[in-house]
Amino acid sequence: MLKIYGVPISVHTRKVIVTCMEKQLKFENDPVIPFQPPANWDSLSPTGKIPAMTDGDFTLADSTAICAYLDRAYPQHPIFPKDIKEYARAMWFEQYAGALFRDVIHGLFFQKIIRPNILQQPTDTDEMDKILIEAMPKTFGYLERQIRGDYVAANQFSIGDIALTSNLINYHYLGFEVDASRFPKLSAYFKKQIARPVFAKALAAEQPFANGMGLDRGFATGLVAAA
Repeated sequence: MLKIYGVPISVHTRKVIVTCMEKQLKFENDPVIPFQPPANWDSLSPTGKIPAMTDGDFTLADSTAICAYLDRAYPQHPIFPKDIKEYARAMWFEQYAGALFRDVIHGLFFQKIIRPNILQQPTDTDEMDKILIEAMPKTFGYLERQIRGDYVAANQFSIGDIALTSNLINYHYLGFEVDASRFPKLSAYFKKQIARPVFAKALAAEQPFANGMGLDRGFATGLVAAA
């Protein structure tokens, strides 16, 4: 059976978990925290980061590589478009989600959650303000200009949607929201994505971890997870 290593509230671990759910694959989740890894973590994740995956005797790390592997190994319910241009567009937004994480989500999450709760350090509010004033509007603004409907590629749910939505979930976990007055298309896109049963199911499964870290689940109120 597939086994996914990584705490499920991680943007990248969630990306793999939602991919598994969308493809209707059976899997187990071992909620590894990078700050407290198991003894054999180096053999599973050479970089020390989450997630990692085992599929029988096959081991792989990095969420992008894992999702690409899963889509080829288990071709039912594909998350990569067949059309080459739409495939490239989906991959671009999967990669742009990495910039969204690096420039916005990671810094905010680190300052508001990791520093005070895990590292026992004070939050740098100046750093948070800088992200919200400079990086967030630029990144969200690009997405606002690019959103063209319910999905970012091929008019189908793809890896691009999974990666972007996973990041925006963590933005909302921190008590922020995509401002509909500034970014109406992005706000509507996010609301449509998290209403998708696979995201509702993932959010329900990770609720104990979100509650344990004091995250704001208000945005997920009323979502119904499919069986």
